[in-house]
Amino acid sequence: MGKEIAIPQEVIVNRIYHIRGKKVMLSNDLAELYQVATRRLNEQVKRNTRRFPERYMFQLTEEEYKSLRSQNATLKRGQHSKYLPYAFTEHGILMLSSVLSSERADKVNMLIIDAFVKLNEMLLTHKDILLNLEQLEKQVVQNSGEIQMIFSALKELLNPPQEPRKKVGYKIGNDK
Repeated sequence: MGKEIAIPQEVIVNRIYHIRGKKVMLSNDLAELYQVATRRLNEQVKRNTRRFPERYMFQLTEEEYKSLRSQNATLKRGQHSKYLPYAFTEHGILMLSSVLSSERADKVNMLIIDAFVKLNEMLLTHKDILLNLEQLEKQVVQNSGEIQMIFSALKELLNPPQEPRKKVGYKIGNDK
């Protein structure tokens, strides 16, 4: 199967955007990773439109593209096509390898899918941590009255009430 492709996972992860509530990659970024012209990638997609329903791929609106360009230094004016890019979901990216049908596309797709899987695992880990924190918070709230009672008892033990002490010493005169 030819030589291996070395694309650091951070490079791929930095090109995954969150648009319309979905994790997507843009057509121009994918074309760069596949080492094909964006125009060729878009041609293949247009020739195979039945393979790319809206849930797999959509075209960005002008506002979405401007927003991305203002948020990310990688999306500078003049570096990309005059056409609005397509955004591909994880499933759309899988479909891309079948329409591009090249060895590089297959290998890059495996790297991209691995990056998506890693992101999903991280998301699940973060959700687990958040759930555990919420449970701890609930326990603390439920036990706060008991904790306050324990602190009160500890304060009493540390500062016992002082009873007046009897005077010690010699009695002079009328002192009894």
